[in-house]
Amino acid sequence: MGLFDFFKKADINAGYREFRSLKRAMLVDVREPAEYKSGHLQGARNIPVDSIEKATSGIQDKDMPLFVYCLSGARARKAVSKLTKMGYTNVKSIGGINDYTGKLVK
Repeated sequence: MGLFDFFKKADINAGYREFRSLKRAMLVDVREPAEYKSGHLQGARNIPVDSIEKATSGIQDKDMPLFVYCLSGARARKAVSKLTKMGYTNVKSIGGINDYTGKLVK
């Protein structure tokens, strides 16, 4: 990773394609429930970032790929940090839904 890769914005479209290409992975929307209900990616599970420590009891496999997104990417990065500290080994922020170009589920 180069110095400027830290500032590179995650591409939610590419991240979602990667998620869809895997047989066993989880897509996690870390926005608040009202935001999730207003439109989310197909297959996403809503786990708000502030309750992620409690809600992950249903994710037993800490090596399963987790793809995390929010509105702009900031909460997703925060959630990735928390999940990594909790022992999850394959967690990736795919950015913010604001940049998604496909259809949303409501």
